[in-house]
Amino acid sequence: MTAVSVEKVNGSPVASHAEPRPDPRVLAEAEAIRKHAEAERIKAEGEKALKIEQAKQLHLENEKQQLANERAALRFKREEAEQLAKIEEAERKREEIARAREAARRTAEEAQKAEQAKVAEVEQADSRWRTYALTFYIVCAIVALPVQVAAFWSPRAPWLIAAPLMLEGGAWVVLKGAAAAVASHRPHWHYRLIAWLLAAIAAGINLWHGMAAFDPATAIGTAFASIAGPGVWDLHEHGRIRKRDGVLTRKERRAQEKAAKAEAAAKAAEEKRRAAEKQAAEKAAAEARKQLDEARAREFPKVWEHALKIAAALGETTVTEAVWKRAHRDVEGADPAESAEIIRLRNAAEARVEAARQKRPVSGSSPQVASQVLGSKKTRVYNPPARRGVRTKGDVKYTPGARRQASITARNAAADKDTK
Repeated sequence: MTAVSVEKVNGSPVASHAEPRPDPRVLAEAEAIRKHAEAERIKAEGEKALKIEQAKQLHLENEKQQLANERAALRFKREEAEQLAKIEEAERKREEIARAREAARRTAEEAQKAEQAKVAEVEQADSRWRTYALTFYIVCAIVALPVQVAAFWSPRAPWLIAAPLMLEGGAWVVLKGAAAAVASHRPHWHYRLIAWLLAAIAAGINLWHGMAAFDPATAIGTAFASIAGPGVWDLHEHGRIRKRDGVLTRKERRAQEKAAKAEAAAKAAEEKRRAAEKQAAEKAAAEARKQLDEARAREFPKVWEHALKIAAALGETTVTEAVWKRAHRDVEGADPAESAEIIRLRNAAEARVEAARQKRPVSGSSPQVASQVLGSKKTRVYNPPARRGVRTKGDVKYTPGARRQASITARNAAADKDTK
């Protein structure tokens, strides 16, 4: 509807059309629609921003996950490389150990083979030496027997031809007896002596008869053959005996003597060094003792004088620790490093520490107060004793620290009295 208004123009009313007035309900609906649209817009923008933020977060999460995956892959590769390196190192060590074992086995085998070869060589040399000695003995017997047979031959006593066989054979039998004695670890010297005696008799017969019936060359040669055969065989037995008994050679004896002399020299040098060290230690101990005695005499003259008296009474040439402890207890009433003065110092220090822990002044001293701080207005009242010169119970007041100090002193005195 259009409102019509009446206005007066020059005193006469004139009708005019006025502006239409908005309907409040329509305005309210429009405002509601506008607000709804604004809310929808804000909601849409929020959802869009949320989606953008979610996309950003998802992108960041993907990047983080990708970075984590890359790191995990790198860590896996590194661990795999380390594991491979460890495996390679273990394989290398195993191969080294195997090679070392193989080298040790080969060395042991070579040493064993060398030892076996050495033993075989020694056995072969011994066998050859035995064969050569036996052969030489037989040859010498063959050379020496004809002259001996000629010496004993007589048509009237043909049986004497057995005498040379008895001499040469007897020497051989006795030497075999010596070999049996060596093998059974029995004395063998008398067997060898008898063999040499028989060989000497045969040599004497060859020399006498050879000079008489033949020429000097034959006599000397056959006499030498009678001694050389048993002698060479005895040398073989002598070497076997020394080997069995473990007798050292001259070179080994010299080396052993040299080693013994070197060991004796080293032992003498060690004993000399120990004696010098002992002498130096005794000298240092005597010097330290002298310095200690001088320090005690200087720091504790009364105790030192009393200690000298006690040492003289006990027959001691020096002030021993027992004498010093007894003298210190006699003079100071306590063991060394303790005295009445030291105990007082310790008690005072303990009182100061206790006061510091309790955050209070030390007993018997006044607290420190700045000059600008007003003091207490309470006046001190002095109550003298009832009678001049006579104290009664309660007329003297002790501080807690003083009472504690008196108690400690009394306990220490009682303990010293009990120890005495």
